[in-house]
Amino acid sequence: MKIQVFDFFSGCGGTSCGFKRSGMEIAFGLDIDPDSGRTFRKNFPEASFLEADIRSLDPSALAPLLRDSSVPVLFCGCAPCQPFSKQNKKRRRGDPRLNLLTEFGRFVRYWKPDYVFVENVPGLQRARNGVAGPFQKFASLLTDAGYSFASGVVPARWFGVPQKRERFVLLASRFGQIDLPQATHGPGRKRPPYSTVRDWIGDLPKIPAGVISSDDADHQSAALSPLNLKRISATPEGGGRESWPRHLWLQCHKDHSGHSDVYGRLSWDAPASGLTTRCISYSNGRFGHPEQDRALSAREAACLQTFPRSYQFLGSLESKARQIGNAVPPLMALRIGQQIKRHFASL
Repeated sequence: MKIQVFDFFSGCGGTSCGFKRSGMEIAFGLDIDPDSGRTFRKNFPEASFLEADIRSLDPSALAPLLRDSSVPVLFCGCAPCQPFSKQNKKRRRGDPRLNLLTEFGRFVRYWKPDYVFVENVPGLQRARNGVAGPFQKFASLLTDAGYSFASGVVPARWFGVPQKRERFVLLASRFGQIDLPQATHGPGRKRPPYSTVRDWIGDLPKIPAGVISSDDADHQSAALSPLNLKRISATPEGGGRESWPRHLWLQCHKDHSGHSDVYGRLSWDAPASGLTTRCISYSNGRFGHPEQDRALSAREAACLQTFPRSYQFLGSLESKARQIGNAVPPLMALRIGQQIKRHFASL
């Protein structure tokens, strides 16, 4: 019997993609973003999808999809991470996204699914100024509802994702203690080397900046100004602005040594930097192609997130980048899905 997945804050479907590959059935997706919803529907036509704000949705709305109590169910709650990210320098106490985990908790409390999965940035789990935050409240909800759970900060590269991306992960079960999956890649593991940029995008066709591949609408890169073309052409593989002639430097960087990834190129034979919602922008991180004079294309960014090449994204180039950067890497979700399936099979 397949575990049914209910993917709240589904985005473009990174979690669902990985869980489907693990052998689960994608039953439902929910997201407020129209472009993410279009992408999810395109790639999971078998699933029900609701474009809505979870804050205005009553848990009973899922009743038509949860009639059969004999089918094992997994709820995923990978809420937008920006309020908890250390990159967010403009955190607002009243940011409505701060309470989205609590909103997800309403559905967990009402339906009591067999398994619960939460993924977010490291920082979600920390209390602020000694006051319980969303995670502490959610953990109390799980305990009160009879769940056992494990949580911790997990590097995505442990599971074959070619990216220096760390995420906070929680797995909860109604059937006794469950553990987070063990690493598959890295020193001392079955696959000692971490996956690299070359492994995932080295064979994609070359394209200039601002061009869409004739074979793949998602293999599109952003245009660059003449000045930025000079900057990237002066940047070696894996390098950054320290390699530029002084006249190409931005004024704000001449007396500032931080933000060294900005305007940088990736290295072929190492994991990429953690992708963000600006992952196709040369000026917003180390998102320059290792050797071509342009930033990553949407397809390349999706590959570095471990989406299959057949996966299709809908919306503008900027929207696609946002969807890809916000996604849970499917290969990471696959490993987590396999862990859940092993746990269920042991019952």
